[in-house]
Amino acid sequence: MTDETKDKDKETTEPPKGNINPLGGNDNSPKKNNKYNQYLIPALVGMTMLLMYFLSGQREAIKTDWKTVRDDYLVNNEVEKLVIINQTYVEVFIKAEKLDEPKHSNVLKRGISQLAKTGPHYRFSIASVDRFTENLDEAQKDKPISERIEPGAEYKKDVFGEVLGWLLPLAILIVIWLVIFRRMSGGAGGAGGPGGIFNVGKSKAKIFDKDTSVKTNFKDVAGLEEAKVEIQEIVEFLKKPQKYTELGGKIPKGALLVGPPGTGKTLLAKAVAGEANVPFFSMSGSDFVEMFVGVGASRVRDLFKQAKEKAPCIIFIDEIDAIGRARGKNPNMGANDERENTLNQLLTEMDGFATNTGVIILAATNRADILDRALLRAGRFDRQIHVELPDLNERRDIFKVHLKPLKLDTKVDVEFLSKQTPGFSGADIANVCNEAALIAARQSKTKVEKQDFLDAVDRIIGGLERKNKIISRLEKRTIAFHEAGHATISWMLEHANPLVKVTIIPRGKALGAAWYLPEERQITTKEQLLDEMCSTLGGRASEEVNFGKYSTGALNDLERVTKQAYAMVTYFGLSDKIGHKSFYDSSGQSEYSFTKPYSEKTAELIDDEVNQIIENQYKRAVEILKENKENLTKLGERLLEKEVIFTEDLEKIFGPRKFVPDEQIGLAPKEILKDTKVEDASASSKAASTAKETTTSKKTKSKSDSTKETDSDKEK
Repeated sequence: MTDETKDKDKETTEPPKGNINPLGGNDNSPKKNNKYNQYLIPALVGMTMLLMYFLSGQREAIKTDWKTVRDDYLVNNEVEKLVIINQTYVEVFIKAEKLDEPKHSNVLKRGISQLAKTGPHYRFSIASVDRFTENLDEAQKDKPISERIEPGAEYKKDVFGEVLGWLLPLAILIVIWLVIFRRMSGGAGGAGGPGGIFNVGKSKAKIFDKDTSVKTNFKDVAGLEEAKVEIQEIVEFLKKPQKYTELGGKIPKGALLVGPPGTGKTLLAKAVAGEANVPFFSMSGSDFVEMFVGVGASRVRDLFKQAKEKAPCIIFIDEIDAIGRARGKNPNMGANDERENTLNQLLTEMDGFATNTGVIILAATNRADILDRALLRAGRFDRQIHVELPDLNERRDIFKVHLKPLKLDTKVDVEFLSKQTPGFSGADIANVCNEAALIAARQSKTKVEKQDFLDAVDRIIGGLERKNKIISRLEKRTIAFHEAGHATISWMLEHANPLVKVTIIPRGKALGAAWYLPEERQITTKEQLLDEMCSTLGGRASEEVNFGKYSTGALNDLERVTKQAYAMVTYFGLSDKIGHKSFYDSSGQSEYSFTKPYSEKTAELIDDEVNQIIENQYKRAVEILKENKENLTKLGERLLEKEVIFTEDLEKIFGPRKFVPDEQIGLAPKEILKDTKVEDASASSKAASTAKETTTSKKTKSKSDSTKETDSDKEK
């Protein structure tokens, strides 16, 4: 093979040099230099103006006064001519043969020597032309008439100053205009490109493909096993479609990730971007919202246009509730809502007359109840993947991920930490690990210890300790016996949450706090609800038993108990008088309704039943505390002495707790009954979240109820 053929083969086989644009083409194309060309003309204009100013500065005369000109230059016959400029100042021209003298040395230092020699060389201001001519005649009266200098007169325009005077305001207006419209269009560096306002309707989605490095994968997502299975199936479908199409299966068109904040919905999407070998478009729901009418719909069209060009691909829309809110339920009824126009375009693109083959949509939200029904139907979002709060085993896995970068003490037990954080989301656990490291570093420790994690949990739940807060002795004693009442009743009742820690050291807005470790229950019985209500009312009951009067410290207690009682009666059907009825609307249709779904007589009956439930539990709490008055007093005094007590202190006073919690087991798939209706379970979970405070809540309770600072407390 000759050298020429080798060179030709090399030219045909070598890829083109330069970076490859993911949208096609070479980055070395002339379009890439447009952003430099648009600044070329302003730069040239600026340089020209600077050059004009520089050249005009070369001929600028040295400032002096009339006395110096008269005594040093005019008397010695060194002045060639005098010129009055604009009747305000006089320019002095020195004879060429006199410029070499030392006193004129500054004249030649102004720049270019040829321009400096031509003059003018000096200048001085005058009050009036008549006065100057009189002074000049007086200075030259002894000279012959032939040697006298007659001043000339000229009128000069400051061309540079005039041009700058009208050009500078115009340039400022242009700059302000460009800045405003670049900001409104998302900036010149956005996905719409450097087109400014003319590209405001372009999609702002970030594109991740094989050339983009995304380090997150499914190994980095701890827990969420069920959600990962469904997400991995979508990725697997894109990688090996023939595995499913051989059996007649079709690729899902969309999947909606639903769950509380901080549970890892966006992290799952990042893992998909890292695992999939197809283009991945990522953007937020708020990116579709703009001040211009029609921009949101235009961006939706442009997004799907780019996706079709790169199919098969995945589109991820985070916080889709920003544009997916149900139509017709907005408070501004009758208005032309831009959000609705954007949603209509999104519905059309997802499953309209023109089909999108090979484009999968992933979306995430924690407000699935307010989304439009047309958006949730099959054919748009075929799957709803629920990402719930992690259970015990999942919290253990999440702790293992976040503990890797920390220098841990050998006594740190991951199993213990996972048990101490029921109801914590993945984001909460990451915050606990980070806060523990900060606490250890603050105390100059070389390793993060077990106590640092416990302090971090207390810090996140209850807030920062305020040891310097000033309170009276009576208030401190009231707080101590209030918390002792909660601890006593929770220890004596079967279904109340077991105590972990009680403190009367102020934290955040609370003057005292108690930590309980609730069972991770999936359903709650009436007896469990009543026991928890009785325990919550134990603080106020303790104040009555020990002091014979009440305080405002039970504000949060009463709020929680009232909501719990109304939930029992109106949502869960746990009232004998009302019966097995539920007035909870899981569809959200009555959100803006002005009428109640029951009569006035039923409303009175509900109020009476709620009052009866709360009053019975309060009397029950008073009776329990009176029966254990001696131990209650010991607990209150010990709390006053130590300020912080633990489970061991209660065991010394009351003895071991009689009730052992039920063993928790994992539910295998084969044990799930086929007849179980998922709709009922989901409805009950929604009702529980709407009730604000039920015993199915897994979060460790911070007993700020007895410690709320109200106006009455401050008046004391």
